Amino acid sequence: MSRRRQLLGGQQEAHGKGDSVSAPMAEAVAEAAPARAAPRKAAAADKPVSFDRRLPGAAQDRRQAEAATLAGSAQVDPARPRRSATKPATPSMAEPYLGYFLMSEGWPMTAPALAIACLLLVLDEFALPNPVVLVLAAISAVLVAAGGRFAAFERSPQRPQSARIAAMLTGVALPMAMFGAAMALWRYSTVGHGNVAAILGAVLVISILVAVTLSGRLFALIVAQACLWGALAITSGMPVIMGIYGLGCAMGVVLAVRQAKLDRAAQASQRETLRAQHRAEEILTEFEQTGQGWFWETDRKGLMTYVSPTTAAQLGKDQAQLLGQSLTDLFEVEQGKAEGERSLLFHLTARSSFADLPLRAASADERWWSVSGRPIYDGFNNFLGFRGSGSDLTEKRRSEQQATRLAHFDSLTGLANRFQMGQTLDTLLAAPRVDQRHCAVFLLDLDRFKAVNDTMGHPAGDALLKQVAQRLSHTVGDAGRVGRLGGDEFQVILPGRIAPERLAHLAHRIIENLSQPYAIEGARVVIGASVGIAMAPDHGLSSEDIIRNADLALYAAKDNGRGCYHFYAEDLHAEAKERRQLEQDLREALVTGGLELHYQPQVALGTQTISGFEALLRWNHPTQGRLSPAKFVAVAEEAGLITQIGEWALRTACHDMAQWGEDVRVAVNVSPLQFANPALPAIVTSALAEAGVASHRLELEITESVFLGDGDATDAMFASLKGIGVRLALDDFGTGYSSLGYLKKAPFDKIKIDQGFVRGATMAGSRNGAIIASIVSLANALDMETTAEGVETMDELDLVHRLGCSHVQGYIFAKPLTAADALELVGKGLSMTPSGPRSARAPRRTMLRKVTLLASGHPYPVTIRNISEGGAMFEGLLDVPVGLDVEIAFAEDMLVPARVTWSKEGRTGIQFARQIRFDPSGAILRGEWAYDPAVDAWAKAG
Repeated sequence: MSRRRQLLGGQQEAHGKGDSVSAPMAEAVAEAAPARAAPRKAAAADKPVSFDRRLPGAAQDRRQAEAATLAGSAQVDPARPRRSATKPATPSMAEPYLGYFLMSEGWPMTAPALAIACLLLVLDEFALPNPVVLVLAAISAVLVAAGGRFAAFERSPQRPQSARIAAMLTGVALPMAMFGAAMALWRYSTVGHGNVAAILGAVLVISILVAVTLSGRLFALIVAQACLWGALAITSGMPVIMGIYGLGCAMGVVLAVRQAKLDRAAQASQRETLRAQHRAEEILTEFEQTGQGWFWETDRKGLMTYVSPTTAAQLGKDQAQLLGQSLTDLFEVEQGKAEGERSLLFHLTARSSFADLPLRAASADERWWSVSGRPIYDGFNNFLGFRGSGSDLTEKRRSEQQATRLAHFDSLTGLANRFQMGQTLDTLLAAPRVDQRHCAVFLLDLDRFKAVNDTMGHPAGDALLKQVAQRLSHTVGDAGRVGRLGGDEFQVILPGRIAPERLAHLAHRIIENLSQPYAIEGARVVIGASVGIAMAPDHGLSSEDIIRNADLALYAAKDNGRGCYHFYAEDLHAEAKERRQLEQDLREALVTGGLELHYQPQVALGTQTISGFEALLRWNHPTQGRLSPAKFVAVAEEAGLITQIGEWALRTACHDMAQWGEDVRVAVNVSPLQFANPALPAIVTSALAEAGVASHRLELEITESVFLGDGDATDAMFASLKGIGVRLALDDFGTGYSSLGYLKKAPFDKIKIDQGFVRGATMAGSRNGAIIASIVSLANALDMETTAEGVETMDELDLVHRLGCSHVQGYIFAKPLTAADALELVGKGLSMTPSGPRSARAPRRTMLRKVTLLASGHPYPVTIRNISEGGAMFEGLLDVPVGLDVEIAFAEDMLVPARVTWSKEGRTGIQFARQIRFDPSGAILRGEWAYDPAVDAWAKAG
């Protein structure tokens, strides 16, 4: 039996319950070769047969020779290509039916016995027999001595059956007949003088020896015995002896025929067994060559006696180099221990079975194997070594590692995902020591990212997220862990107790770095970021509380104008509830008609006549009264209602414009989401047709954010809208984040100068006037009109007029009017007269923020309505004494001294001890305020 078949047989039990790749293979081959284990039946119950067990002596040689002859051409020649396992080899010789082989290689041993028998008879009688007797005996001995040649001739697989029988008759039957005849003649020649009993005894001894040497070859045995005794029986002259001899020959023939049938059946069975063994050999070889699995074997010292060639090739060695080495040399055993499995050395030392033990191969590349093995014992329970199998785990482990990575890391950015960030936070909050549970959580949301996705497509959005992840990781560094929760939402976890000032500084750096321009698909893209901050254990003890509170702080940062950070505060829960309620009310207002449009005149400065109106969205809330668009438009964008509201506003404005004169236009704002909608031209055409107005009277105001993509879709949309005949105005020019290159091809009719450039333009040191002049010069060069927004004072009106603006829109002429008031104003004529204060005061920012006012050591909750760099107006207290020194707590670490300047009907104005500063988003810069002696002196001066 070959080494691989032995390995296979030993592995059937080792893998009885395992799932390694060799176990099913072993079972499949075992089914193909059911008779292969028959010689080991006695030992198969509880112990496998030893590798070195062999049949003794001549029996071993006989069985091996028989197997070789029966296999014939089916034997596997290593130098020849293997046949397919589905085509078993067929012996080329004629199938024998009288036994495997008719002669035995031990037959020549009978020749000395014949000579000795004759010599003893001569010595017994002290006389030589008849010469004929001597000749017959000598010839028989010579023929028997040459029996080896006859046996070799008969064993040749190319011999026909008749030649084999003839060889047997010549080498066995003829000498036995001649020896029997010699003994019969000897008897008669010495009947009067010799010992008949001695002759019969000699023949009997020879008969027994013949039975021994021809054991297992019944046909040859019967022929030999019949020939040996035939002459004696015939020459005896006794009918009884002749009858017994005839009966014996007949019984021998019957037994020979019966044995021939049995031999033929056994031969067929053995042939099938050999075929199955060869098929199993080929299957195992092919299995090893595919690399799916391999086999190994060691001796009792743990040295390898067999290893698959494919395994040696994977290790970069020859098979011969591995034989004689320790099994542990194949692996990096310490790496296997790291896998949490019991070590290979332990199993080998304890002589215990092991299955599916993951071990790293001692190869140049990182390769992992799953190894199984079991100890082998002989029939006397002596340990012989180990036998086992292995399979390649490399790809499986790589797949598992990839699956683990996907389960813990974001596939797009490579950052930790929501699951891993949650685990990190849970681990920090569950630390055994209380002082180790301190941490801070940042929740980040990208501002204007949705516009990038909508205008440039998701691939561009993915590329932007990758760059954001890189910047964020670089900014945070080793201070904490950065993760992406999904979409454009990121999270930062900072372990340890960190002062709020340091957290604020890091948040400011994050916002600043993420707000720098990005290069996406050849376009320049600028976004922003808002950050919500919550700390443990100050703002919660569980991960759910910390994340919820950081999320509330993030919403507060967005409400403050985006692009800023906000720490969690207790009052944010009420604000979140208010926001959810506001969203529900807005949905209901859209359905029930609770929204309305107000119209602010746009005046041509040359003639001071109304050229058109801008439609502005207004909402008179049932319980809160009139709400600022800055408050509910952001809610509409987050709730996905802005597209529906935009279409309603477009149709309503066209309907109201139909009641004005033919010379009056209406301007309607179009959000980036509306502009990206391919159905927008059809909606515009439908609105104009329903209202029955000319297309040139409709002006669509578009912000620069639609150019973030600057792609073919944007150009196609502009072409479609201009094809309808509507006018296009670039709104909030100068506040966007795109390149001026779009002005080369965008078909705008007007540029609107943002009110941020108009406010404060007349103050000393302001550069806004120069910016306005540049915009006007650019518009004139491109043959476009200009509209200055937010003009409220006479000196601002004079400035924009002097700088060349063609149109003005602002309180200096009129506040936004209802549709009825606008219709009445048009009915009175289109002329407008400016009316307002002569000069501008410091720009004020609208704010609805709850703060704490400290007066004489007592805290009072108030709400700031608007604020400027020098002061603020709050409400919530009645009859506050003018001249009272107070402190405004904008945050726990920011108290701003101020003095009351006026108080009327629950509203109070204050002047700060020193001017405060704002960032671009409108948030107060904390670092700009600090207590100093000058401030204290101001407060004490009264």
